[in-house]
Amino acid sequence: MNHRLRIALYQPDIAGNTGTILRFAACLGLGVDIIEPAGFPLSDKALKRAGMDYLEMAALTRHVDWNAFEDWRQESERRLVLLTTKAATAYTGFNFAAGDILLFGRESAGVPDPVHQAADARLTIPMQPGTRSINVALSVAMVAGEAIRQLG
Repeated sequence: MNHRLRIALYQPDIAGNTGTILRFAACLGLGVDIIEPAGFPLSDKALKRAGMDYLEMAALTRHVDWNAFEDWRQESERRLVLLTTKAATAYTGFNFAAGDILLFGRESAGVPDPVHQAADARLTIPMQPGTRSINVALSVAMVAGEAIRQLG
């Protein structure tokens, strides 16, 4: 198994967020999985515009749909860690492991119930009452930063 931490984006809606995440992952040596369909064209041109000159450095894998991703994940024997506002466990209280896949949902809708059920762990970023969510790119940076800290 590849022990590198991975970031998975479930049907991302916003090209700019995806580009920011690709740049972040390239700089830190993290793999990125995009689970299609996306809410924007996933052409190299669109991703280059969003991710600037870091696209070539990003370890990007595209999956045609959830089932293709899940088949790959099961074969890879990787743990799926879902970040969701519908969890009770804070990401700071979780023990990350080498090879974990940190899954983030659509900006507009999160992930559907079957994806929730497939996750090995469900974590949240504690927020102030009355707030809905944190930008997905910032969420990725926060959670991946904690996982990297734990893993050394």
